[in-house]
Amino acid sequence: QVQLVESGGDLVQPGGSLRLSCAASGFSFRNYAMRWYRQAPGKERELVATITCTGDKTNYADSVKGRFTISRDNAKNTVYLQMNNLKDEDAAVYYCYVRWVTDLWGQGTQVTVST
Repeated sequence: QVQLVESGGDLVQPGGSLRLSCAASGFSFRNYAMRWYRQAPGKERELVATITCTGDKTNYADSVKGRFTISRDNAKNTVYLQMNNLKDEDAAVYYCYVRWVTDLWGQGTQVTVST
């Protein structure tokens, strides 16, 4: 079965850290660039970070540069998003995405930033 499954979302205080994971299955993970998106209530889904299939290049939204790090482990078919110094505005549902033969999305994982 072709799927992406995110995990790691949680409630965290401002300034805290979380690491999200996205486990891929059913396709040749190592051959595809991967992306993380997020969507906050009432807002459009936005691109947060991308990583090439080998992991040698990454890109970030300006809002998360210097705080978030995308990485991948092709042996584990998993992509990660390390989020540090979290802010209120980072609260959202975070989605993993791959442009496979079709657009493939995970179910999302909720990140809540609150005191």
